[in-house]
Amino acid sequence: MNSPDAPTPRPIALKSLRGGVVARLEERGTYPTWVLIATLTGMFATTFPITILTVTLSSIAVEFEVSETTIAWVISAPILLSAISLPLLGKLGDLRGHRRVFLVGFTAATFAALATSFAWSAASLIGFRIVAAVVGAATQPTAMALIFSVYAPKDRVRAMGWWAMTTAAAPALGLIGGGPLVDLFGWRIVFVLQAGFSIVALVPASLVLRETPRQQVRFDVPGALALVAGVAGLMFALGRSRDVGLDSPTLWAALVTGVVGLVAFVRVERRVAAPLLPLEYFRRRNFTAGMLANAFMGAAYMGAFVIEPIVLLRIFDYSITATAGIMLLRTLTLTMASPLGGRLGATIGERPTAILGSAIVAVSLLLIAYGAASASLVILCLGLMMQGLGDGIGVPPMTAVVANSVPKKDLGIASAASRLTSQVGVAFGITILTMVYGGTNTGTAFAHAFLIGAVLAVGALFSSILMKPGLSTEG
Repeated sequence: MNSPDAPTPRPIALKSLRGGVVARLEERGTYPTWVLIATLTGMFATTFPITILTVTLSSIAVEFEVSETTIAWVISAPILLSAISLPLLGKLGDLRGHRRVFLVGFTAATFAALATSFAWSAASLIGFRIVAAVVGAATQPTAMALIFSVYAPKDRVRAMGWWAMTTAAAPALGLIGGGPLVDLFGWRIVFVLQAGFSIVALVPASLVLRETPRQQVRFDVPGALALVAGVAGLMFALGRSRDVGLDSPTLWAALVTGVVGLVAFVRVERRVAAPLLPLEYFRRRNFTAGMLANAFMGAAYMGAFVIEPIVLLRIFDYSITATAGIMLLRTLTLTMASPLGGRLGATIGERPTAILGSAIVAVSLLLIAYGAASASLVILCLGLMMQGLGDGIGVPPMTAVVANSVPKKDLGIASAASRLTSQVGVAFGITILTMVYGGTNTGTAFAHAFLIGAVLAVGALFSSILMKPGLSTEG
C-alpha cells in the first residue's frame, strides 16, 4: 500500500509516456509537424459546427417557439464574447503555460458541446453556446503560440498556411457532412459530433504538446478590465448598428463605452509594470502593419461573404442548395490556396505575399461587383474563386509577420491581438457592406457594396506595403 506521502503513480506514468513520445518525435525531426497536427485537430473540432448551425437556426426557432431574431443570438453572442476573451486567454497562456490553457479550454469546450445537445430552451442553448465559445476561444491564441514556439520564425508563415486551410475547411466540411445528418437526426447531432471529435482530438494533444515557459509576473487585471470594456463596446456597436440604426441611444452608449475603455486601457498599460499588451510593440512596423492588414482583409472578405449568397438568391433566383454549392467554389479555393500562401511567404517573404493576396482580393471583389450588376454568373463565379485564392495567399503571411515581431514570451498575447483585430475588422466589414446594400435587392445596390469591399481590400494592400521587406525573423 502506498503511504499518504507517496507520489501518485498515474500522473508520473502519463508524464513519462508523454516525455517518451516527444523524445521520439524530436529524434525523427517531426515534432513541429505533430504539434501542428494536434493543435489544428483541436481547432477543427471547435469550429466545424458554425455553418451548419447557421443554416438550422430557423428550425431551432420553431422548435423553441421563439423569433428568428432571438435565436440569432446563438451565433452573435458567442462570437462577441469569444472575441472579448481572446486577449485574456492569450495572456493567460503566456503566464500559466499555453499547453495547460489549451487543454483546459479544449476539455471544457468538449463538455459544453455535449451539454448543448441537451438544451431545453432558447436561453439554455444560447447559454451553452456562449460557454463553449468562450472556453473554446482558448484554443485559438494558445494553439498559435504552441505552433510558433516550435517553428523557427522563417517557417512560421508555412505553418500558418495550414492553419488558414483548416479554419476554411472546417466550416465547409461541417456543412457538407453535417447537412444530411441534421436532416436525419436534427440539429442536436451537430454538438454530439463536436463532443466526439473533441474527445478524439484530446488524445494526441495530451501526448504531443509540450509546455511553454511561463512568465513570473502578475496578471494585469486593470488592463484586462479596460480592454474588455473597450472591445465589448465596439463589437456590440458594430454588430447592432445594422439592426437599431445610427440614431439609437444604445448604439452610441456602446460606442462611447468602447472608446472610453480603450483610452483607459492605453493609460493603464503605460503605467503598469507587467502590461497585458506592451504598447511598445505598436512602434514596430511589422506588428502594426500586420494587424492592420489582417483587419482590412477580414473586413473585405467577410463583408462580401455575407452579401454574396443573397446575390445568388435574389438576383439569380437560385435555391438555398444551389447557392450553397456555388459558394463552395470560394471555400474550396481558399482551402487549397492557404498552403500555397504559406510556401510563398517562406520563399519570397511575408510582404510581397501579403501584397499579392490583398491585390487578388481587391480584383476579385471588382469582378463580383460587375457580376452582380450585369447578372453574369460566370464573372461572379470567377470572382468567388479569386476571392478564396487571394485570402488563402494573403492571410498566412499577415498572421506570421505579427508573431515574428515579438519575443517568444509574448506569443500568446500577440496571437490573440492579431485574432482580435481580425474579428473587429470582420464585424466592421459586415456592418459597412450590409448597410451599403441596405436590403435593396438590385444589381446596382449589390455592386456598390462589393466596391466598398474592394476599397477595404486596398486598405489591406497598403498596410502590407508598410511591412519590412524580406523574411521577418525579429521574434
